[in-house]
Parts: sequence; C-alpha cells; structure tokens
Amino acid sequence: MQFRVARHTNKIEEISEFYTKIIGLEILGDFKNHSNYDGIFIGKPYKDWHLEFTTTHEEVNHQFDEDDCLVFYPESQYEYDAIIERLEINQIEIIISKNPYWNTNGISIKDPDGFVVIISSLKIK
Repeated sequence: MQFRVARHTNKIEEISEFYTKIIGLEILGDFKNHSNYDGIFIGKPYKDWHLEFTTTHEEVNHQFDEDDCLVFYPESQYEYDAIIERLEINQIEIIISKNPYWNTNGISIKDPDGFVVIISSLKIK
C-alpha cells in the first residue's frame, strides 16, 4: 500500500522550497492545469509515501491546530544534523511543541502554511 498526504496551499513555491531545501525531500513529479489545479509531489525516491501540494486561484482557509503535525524521522545523525544546519542558516524558528513529548524527542518548526513539522531525534542510526 502506498500513502499520500495531500494539502491545498496558496504558497506552493514557498512550500516547495521549504520541503526540498530545508527538510531535504525531493520533487517526485508535478502537474499543471489538471481541472484547474497545479500540484507537486514531494518525498524520497523509492519510498511508499509522498506529500502532494496543490494550488488553484481559490483562497485557502486552513483549519488546524498545534497537534496537526507532520513528523519526519531522519535515518542518520548526518541527515538530522544537516536539517538542523539548514534551519539555522535560513533562520527558521524552532517552536515549543504543544505535545511535550516532542520537546524532548525532536524539534518543532512551522512550514510556510503554518502547519507544525517535527524533526524527530529518535531512531537515528
């Protein structure tokens, strides 16, 4: 089974930059004007999951709270450290997570749409 998380955004360029240049994912594909939607697929090659972000001329009205998070588990200390370095270089603020578990076991940031993204420090090989 494959898994996709899809979300509509008015900031597709900023989202693309954030998830590729900061988090370290890759653009796996894209589409233009599919029933008035443009979109991108972001993830890691050869994995059974990816993120899809779409955009239209419609204004997005996200309804989320601080417990709606994407959690990423870096596969090595090197990958974790590289993400932290990119956060620092790009002056992305680390926030206090609503769930105290993530304050001990990772770092929390917000993506350009304001959704919480957690970079876990667990399971690093």
